[in-house]
Amino acid sequence: MEAMNKGRNITEITQFILLGFSDFPQITALLFVMFLILYITTLTWNLCLVVLIRMDSYLHTPMYFFLSNLSFIDICYITSTVPKMLSNLFQEKQTISFVGCIVQYFMFSTVGLSESCLMTAMAYDRYAAICNPLLYSSIMSPTLCAQMVMGSYTAGFIGSISQIIALLQLHFCGPNVIRHFFCDLPQLLKLSCTDTFLAQVVVLIVTVLYCLINALVIMVSYGYIILSIMKITSAKGRSKAFNTCASHLTAVSLFYTSSAFVYFSSSSGGSSRFDRFVSVFYTVLIPMLNPLVYSLRNKEIKDALKRLQKKPGCY
Repeated sequence: MEAMNKGRNITEITQFILLGFSDFPQITALLFVMFLILYITTLTWNLCLVVLIRMDSYLHTPMYFFLSNLSFIDICYITSTVPKMLSNLFQEKQTISFVGCIVQYFMFSTVGLSESCLMTAMAYDRYAAICNPLLYSSIMSPTLCAQMVMGSYTAGFIGSISQIIALLQLHFCGPNVIRHFFCDLPQLLKLSCTDTFLAQVVVLIVTVLYCLINALVIMVSYGYIILSIMKITSAKGRSKAFNTCASHLTAVSLFYTSSAFVYFSSSSGGSSRFDRFVSVFYTVLIPMLNPLVYSLRNKEIKDALKRLQKKPGCY
């Protein structure tokens, strides 16, 4: 469907075609089942982690408060892309309206940028716990924790809305095929029939502020953490201190490595098919892996599950 913008005499596109995985028709059913299982598993694991942290008073600490918010973000993250992808897999014409495309990217960008900020807040929490253990309770007060989480959500919203405003200044007059399974900004910029310089500048600023600076703060925090751990005399003490931040470090590494890989691959004009499959890793797999990373070797989570099973009415 197209509508004529008479003022500028430009035929504006009102919907896009999401190519998705339509160039793999022989495995459409397999992809549907696989992504559906991954989606349900991600929702289940993250929701269970949120409920467990909420119900167990022993987990009412800053670290698990941040973790419950990370699980909430991961639920929103995967929900912003996978349901539409699943609904499109068996449709002959995989379309999304212009408004729907903007809303999808806004949701995806907001939770992605919020997660980047939250990862930084969690790094500061680990820094305070290991480098200033005696002052940890006073430093990481409930008020500060709430402010850091709200700050992460607010920062994510501001970064996302700035990109959307820049995107809405562009015009799309064809073609309208997005070679991806969701509305990603780099793909949209390629389809614009007007100058994208301002939008690219906004994207660069957001990337620097939210990705590079957050990554730098995390690296500095872990620099101090490593120095503090090295000062611990006993091997058992060093191992215990490292285990308290190993999960977060793993999650940060997965998040930033995959995001950076996709960003630089898209910038260099890499294979679109390859980019789509790599994008599955950070849009689908990471939200599923995060609760596992934080739970599998976490004694406090395992103890909380045992306490929950012992409560009346739990079997």
